[in-house]
Amino acid sequence: MFHLLKNSLFVFLGACCFGILSTVVKLAYQNGFVFQEVMISQFTSGWLILLVLMLLFGRQKVTGKQFLRLTGVGLCTCLTGVTYYLALQSIPASIAVVLLFQFTWIGVVIEAIVNRQWPDKPTIISVVILFFGTLMAGGIMGAGEIQLNWVGTLLGLAAALMMALFVFFSGRVETQMSPITRSFYTSTGGLILLTILLTPKVYTEVSIFDNGLWMYGLILGLFGVVLPVLLFALGAPKISTGLATILGAGELPVAVIASVMVLSEQVTVLQWIGVVVILLGIAYPQMAAQR
Repeated sequence: MFHLLKNSLFVFLGACCFGILSTVVKLAYQNGFVFQEVMISQFTSGWLILLVLMLLFGRQKVTGKQFLRLTGVGLCTCLTGVTYYLALQSIPASIAVVLLFQFTWIGVVIEAIVNRQWPDKPTIISVVILFFGTLMAGGIMGAGEIQLNWVGTLLGLAAALMMALFVFFSGRVETQMSPITRSFYTSTGGLILLTILLTPKVYTEVSIFDNGLWMYGLILGLFGVVLPVLLFALGAPKISTGLATILGAGELPVAVIASVMVLSEQVTVLQWIGVVVILLGIAYPQMAAQR
């Protein structure tokens, strides 16, 4: 039981790191930086930090097949950020958050398909609790009439799928490798894809060290690439995919709290209730396991 709680804590803390990103990105946008600058600074900074960590602590031989598998996991992290940030351009943030958090049940479905086994009762109950908690915390309940842009909606759902795949593969790909080595090659995959999407000339157009962009890149790289990938690499292989995706919902409460503390955004009572409901949904499988 101790090992389950420890590994669950790793995944939960990794998800909490993701929750800080939206607030930092908003600050970067307020200071005049754009999508390409934010993304490239995040992944470049994260990759450089992991490179230093690997050279110091995690040097390990990697075959071509292992490299391809790990960089494939990195594609999921990159596409999660790209599709989510693009969704925010055409739909409200509250809608985008709710769409992203569909990764909780998508991850459970992926595990059920792969294992050819229905999820257990605590997992299903937890997903239902998280769904309603997300609707409240995201500000959907009580918001009145909502108009959806179909492109933004599809992008938000794509972000959810990519997030679910990241959690799934984090628990299954090259788990015998050291977490630092796995994390470095995972981040390499994300950086390669981002370079392709933005074209290599982005490195001549964007200077991470100009106008304070490095500060946002360092924070985003640390909390968006280094820590979550490392923490998922430590914890996800030792727990089920369903539980890992449920724990991943820890991102939203942190995002709400960070927006209040840093951006002084107004949060309704119903949204705070939603945060509490999400935390209960995350804790429920652990409580059920102790019965």
